[in-house]
Amino acid sequence: MLRCLKLSDITEIFVVTNDAQKFFVTGQIEELGHHLPEDHVLIEPEGKNTLPAICFGMSEIEKKFGECAVGVFPSDHVLDMDAMDTIRDAEKLSGEYLVTFGIAPVFPHTGYGYIKPGENLENAQKVLKFMEKPRLEAARKYIEEGCLWNSGMFLFNTKLFFNELKTHSPDIFTAFTKRNDIGHIYKKLPSISVDYGIMEKSEKVAVVELGYKWSDLGDFDSMYVETEKNEKGNAIYNCEDISINSTANLIYSKKDKAVSLIDVNDMVVVDTDDALLVCPRKSSQKVKEIVTVLKEKKDERAFFHNTVYRPWGSYTVLEASGRHKIKNIRVTPGKKLSLQLHNHRSEHWVVVKGIALVQVDGEEKRLEEGESTFIKAKVKHRLSNPGTIPLEIIEVQLGDYVGEDDIERFEDEYGRV
Repeated sequence: MLRCLKLSDITEIFVVTNDAQKFFVTGQIEELGHHLPEDHVLIEPEGKNTLPAICFGMSEIEKKFGECAVGVFPSDHVLDMDAMDTIRDAEKLSGEYLVTFGIAPVFPHTGYGYIKPGENLENAQKVLKFMEKPRLEAARKYIEEGCLWNSGMFLFNTKLFFNELKTHSPDIFTAFTKRNDIGHIYKKLPSISVDYGIMEKSEKVAVVELGYKWSDLGDFDSMYVETEKNEKGNAIYNCEDISINSTANLIYSKKDKAVSLIDVNDMVVVDTDDALLVCPRKSSQKVKEIVTVLKEKKDERAFFHNTVYRPWGSYTVLEASGRHKIKNIRVTPGKKLSLQLHNHRSEHWVVVKGIALVQVDGEEKRLEEGESTFIKAKVKHRLSNPGTIPLEIIEVQLGDYVGEDDIERFEDEYGRV
């Protein structure tokens, strides 16, 4: 977001995401001191790779602003802020070419795609070929031939983009131009990358080299490289490292938890509330295969994090079974949950921090730290934070069903009734 603000005003920025991440996105932007217009947060009905996502954003921008240059940036990249000046300077070029940005390789990376530059243009080169993620020997050869890493960042003129889309992916072009219902559009779309759908087929593609530090943070190995190391050479998140004769590891665990590796090097250890990963750093890209297995099983852990963001704040599931669930709930100052009831569960709230305004069966009361209340099943209730600091409560749910869909809303400030 901060990088994009070097190119555009906040009112010109759009974010394409999914429903589970919607409030996480808006909450983080608000924490940065900015407010993104609500209709600029575009929700994909389902993930269909990069081309549909880009088309979604490009079509909404064209509707609102007409023909213009649009920067396309993945949200998880590390990039020097000064690179945005080079990207801005490519705006004129984008009127004639689909512009991609390449990075000079610093080693033969097998997790990145490569771009082979050709004819020189003004401050750019025409693209001869895109290469998929290679094996090590091929990566070395690409570097010898002067190829660049494919950063996955672009600058597209809306008119040229849709003309090339119509030529090379006419079905996708038709889907986005003939209908406005994004749900119906996505049902008809293939899962396809922007490289395969347009960039590899178009004759109008140019690459601008960015001479700045960059990483796509595409796996835990990339995170290790970008993270500060301790005196043992380990990259540590949250936990306390008391390893013995172990170095070059990435270790993530619960806050203040002691983690000890013995005679272990170049490993990834990620310990969360609902999953544990242990693998060599060089194999960390295979995590995608695990995610695929979980999605095929429709396992909720592949779709939802233990911490879920809502327009009023967030909640973290601490413990759960078929008949109970314990949550840590945080409510942003001035925000309130919907007036609601649950048919299958009761709830017990204990205030941990802040002041809670609680409405139960039409009666209101204030609860301070250490105080609690109980809500029976089928009783209307509402939780608000009237204070100036975040409200934090522990919620204990009990019943024959504690699923998130057991909720009936009657009033809601966020349009969910």
